Order: sequence, then C-alpha cells, then structure tokens
Amino acid sequence: MSNSRIGPARARALCSPAASALFSCLLLSTVAGCAAVPLEEANTLTSYSGLTSNNGKFTKAKFKVDPGDLVVNKTVYIEPTQISPNAAPSIKKPSDSALVANVISRALCIGVSDRFQVVDQRENADIVIHATVTRIVPTNATVAGLSTATSLGASLVSPVPVPRLPMGLGGLAVEAEATTRDGKQVGAMVWSKGANAITTGARASQIGDAYSLASSFGGDFSKMLVTGKTPYKGLPRIPSGQKIKSSLGGKPKYAACERFGRSPGVKDFAASQIGLPPSWTDKQPAVVGQWTP
Repeated sequence: MSNSRIGPARARALCSPAASALFSCLLLSTVAGCAAVPLEEANTLTSYSGLTSNNGKFTKAKFKVDPGDLVVNKTVYIEPTQISPNAAPSIKKPSDSALVANVISRALCIGVSDRFQVVDQRENADIVIHATVTRIVPTNATVAGLSTATSLGASLVSPVPVPRLPMGLGGLAVEAEATTRDGKQVGAMVWSKGANAITTGARASQIGDAYSLASSFGGDFSKMLVTGKTPYKGLPRIPSGQKIKSSLGGKPKYAACERFGRSPGVKDFAASQIGLPPSWTDKQPAVVGQWTP
C-alpha cells in the first residue's frame, strides 16, 4: 500500500509564499480570466443575412461563405482595414489603433495567399476583401506590466508558468466581407474575441491584447475563404511554408502583401515575453498600403 503522507520538504514547498501566490493566481484566472466582447454590426457589410452563429468559449462569430463562387475566382485585392468611428476613441494614440488595423490586413493577405493570388490593384481582382474594426477594448497597461513582472519573478522560484492577472484584459471586434467584381458577397464575418489570462500574454500597452487578437481574426476569415467552409470545426491545420516564412519576417508569397509590412517575427516574440508594447517592434508603414524595407 502506498504512503499518502506528505513529507516535510514537500509540505514546506506547498506552503511557501511562491506556491501560495501561484495557487491564488490559478484560482483567480479560473474564476475571471476572460474579457467579454460583444458582437457588433457597424453597417459596413453589404448584407448581414444568412449568417451562421459560432459561440465559442473565447471567440464569438457570425459568418457565411459561398464555396461555389470562390472556386471560379483566382485573384484577390486586400483593402487596408479601417477603424470605425465608434472604435477609434477607445485608444489614446491613433497610431496604435492603426497598428492593430494593419496587423489584420497583413494577416488577411498572408492567409488568403494559400489559395488566391493577391494583386496590388483593385481593378485587377476577382474578389475584394475589406475589414473594419468595430471595437477595441483597451488593455490596462499598468496591470499588464504588473502581470509581466509577477510572471518573471515567479519563474525564478517555480517552473510552473503563472497566468497573468485576470484584470484589465483587452479585446477586439471586427467585421469583414469578400465581394466579387459585380458586388456579390461571397464571404462575410462578424467577429469578437476577448483576451484570456492563460493564453494571451500581457503587454504594457493599450493595444497589447487587441494586437495579439488581430492576427487571430485574420486567420479565421482567411481560413474560411481558403477552405470554403467554417473555420471553427475540424482539427487545426499545419501552417503552409509561406505562412511560416512570413510569420518569421520573411518575404511574403505575393509582393502585394508588402504594402502592409512584414511581420516582426522573432524579435516581437522576444519582446512579448517581457511585456514590451507591440509598437516597439512592429512599425506600421508610414503611408497605409506602402512599405519600405
């Protein structure tokens, strides 16, 4: 029969301040660890009819896609993502909001490149994609900075990752559609997602969470267009070679995607581990739609 008694060394470890703090963080994160962001319609889509709902634990979305029309179209033009008048006032620096919008455009461009040829002129495209940020829930930069400091400090005394503080979490809401040359809607999505204390790293910036979530939206919408079906069912797909290359800051598959700049790649990942603002590593093009190396 095994001995269920806890030895003195293990008891001291479980009762240590570091272990107690870790347990408290885990408990708090379980109780209140996600920012709630409602779905919002900003009247930027040609139609909101026929949308299918997806109410995931973190991601909420309404979407539709026409796989038949997508099959016969080969080229895509990505319009620069816009910030709605309702979303703009929530972030102090317009340059920060613009950075979030640019990440969405970049993610869309790289994502659809798995199936379509991305062109740099609207008139040359079979399909035009446009997206609008309908809400940015600001991250509390002070709390995010404290979370990073707490996590880094805890890592010195415990190998167990410490979740961020489940307060001041940010979020993002976006809507987008893909239309043909004659204006027919072949794909549409209304989407929202809040940061969570477990998987969304804390960054000391008002857009810390919105920046991280921007790529998530771009991935969901582009996956829907590439596959012609819901992006919320089935097993995760292994990223294509061009996606991996682009995510590391490499040259995109199509030159038209250079308009939105290249991913900061490894340097941004390193910066995110110590909670630095995304604006420190990701520089939006000086003119929207233009990029210089």
